[in-house]
Amino acid sequence: MPDPAPTDKRKIPAIMRQAVLNLEASRIREVANAGIGRDDVLPFWFGESDEVTPEAIRAAGIASLQAGETFYSHNLGLPELREAVAAYTTRLHGPLGVDRIGITSGGVNALIVAMQAIIDAGDRVVAVTPVWPNLTAQPRILGADLHCVPLVPGDDGAWRLDLPALLAAITPGTRMLVVNSPNNPTGWTLSKDEQAAILAHCRRTGTWVLSDEVYERLYYRGDTPSGAAPSFLDVAEPGDRLVVVQSFSKAFLMTGWRLGYLIMPPDMTPQVGKLLEFNTSCAPVFVQRAALAAMAQTESITPRIVAHLKAGRDALVPQLQQVPGVRTSAAPGGMYAFLRIEGFDDSLDLAKRLVAEAGIGLAPGSAFAPEAEGWLRWCFASADLARLGRGVERLRAWLAARGRG
Repeated sequence: MPDPAPTDKRKIPAIMRQAVLNLEASRIREVANAGIGRDDVLPFWFGESDEVTPEAIRAAGIASLQAGETFYSHNLGLPELREAVAAYTTRLHGPLGVDRIGITSGGVNALIVAMQAIIDAGDRVVAVTPVWPNLTAQPRILGADLHCVPLVPGDDGAWRLDLPALLAAITPGTRMLVVNSPNNPTGWTLSKDEQAAILAHCRRTGTWVLSDEVYERLYYRGDTPSGAAPSFLDVAEPGDRLVVVQSFSKAFLMTGWRLGYLIMPPDMTPQVGKLLEFNTSCAPVFVQRAALAAMAQTESITPRIVAHLKAGRDALVPQLQQVPGVRTSAAPGGMYAFLRIEGFDDSLDLAKRLVAEAGIGLAPGSAFAPEAEGWLRWCFASADLARLGRGVERLRAWLAARGRG
């Protein structure tokens, strides 16, 4: 019998990398796909506000298109945007030159480019979990040997870092540490002292730190001079093996625009420019013009967004804590309440049931790490705070109907 034709589906896996075949589809999307389009479902599953991008930012993008700015730009971004980002970061974290900035097509693009620049197949990478799944999937795609150090949930619902365990996991053979703070999904946030201890240890081991700080402005403690969450930039030197990933998505309501940036050692920047050429060439000019408008109005746009998110957190969490069997805490950063409901251990099944039976769309904890199984992520970035309350009442009624109220 002749061999099957090359288009035979049985042959497809043989021509693909095993690291890709091993990737799991997004469990957040799996839940959302079950409820998208249903008017009776309150969606809290995705990590974005339901408020549109501010008008001044949208207008700048439109003006750019109308002016005919539809051509390529520099690999590292428009010079004026890089300068604006450098000035903005300097206001938050101290002096920082434009030679350390690279504009990317979203925070996801920034992450993968940074990893491509540093990680070889077989390199040991340590990640703090639970975390947004892209941060652990990307090292695996590149063939890295991934080791996860889990945060620990307390009886109060807050998650904490076992710092000695993390430092013990970072050895001289560890190429990179990947950490996200403020954290998606738990809201856990590194302290400045913890960052200093981690950075000092990584200097001794020669380990790169890749710090995803896209939620840094969504910080509610008010214990830093800038109002932003503690950053590794606050304790680092320019030449440290540190790459910080940032995005315009969260603090400027620009998720769909797909624009981010990297902050890196100066010697790394031109090399990243080469990598960007082979990934996306450059970010669209009209999107960068919109970001320039955001930078020009950051102190009027971002504080309003943060105040509204804090109001959402402060409205949602106390109501959840009053629901029998629910364990959660008010996170110091981010845009999520991370909760556990007593008696439900399969978070994907629970999330699907809540969509089908209660009309609530939440993200399953298992999407973020095995240790987050049984937990649910609830995004409180809703323009209508009353909608959060309606979601809690639906959850309360659903549990009561099952004898858990």
